[in-house]
Amino acid sequence: QVQLVESGGRLVQAGDSLRLSCAASGRIFSSYVMAWFRQAPGKEREFVAAISRSGGALYYADSVKGRFTISRDNAKKTVYLQMNSLKSEDTAVYYCAARDSNSGSFEVKAYDYWGQGTQVSVSS
Repeated sequence: QVQLVESGGRLVQAGDSLRLSCAASGRIFSSYVMAWFRQAPGKEREFVAAISRSGGALYYADSVKGRFTISRDNAKKTVYLQMNSLKSEDTAVYYCAARDSNSGSFEVKAYDYWGQGTQVSVSS
């Protein structure tokens, strides 16, 4: 079992940067693939980025590639999402997720644990 708590979401302007954090507690953090998803009003939850257990492999949705960076600190049991050049279409609730596996996935159903989400709003 692992508990995830996201933080860092807020209202920003288009072009601004923001860093989200997800703090984990419970079982060994380094055994989980970690990911960020987001869900905009009226839309399905979608994949944003994922990072392997060691941090050596990174995966991004095409919509955020080149603007967002996922990273992790296994000693601090925390995963981050650095978001640059934010756009209005990035507005959503951002969720942290953990997958008890050694392989990443873009699918919501592949992840075992979820945080409560943090709201990111980008004004144009």
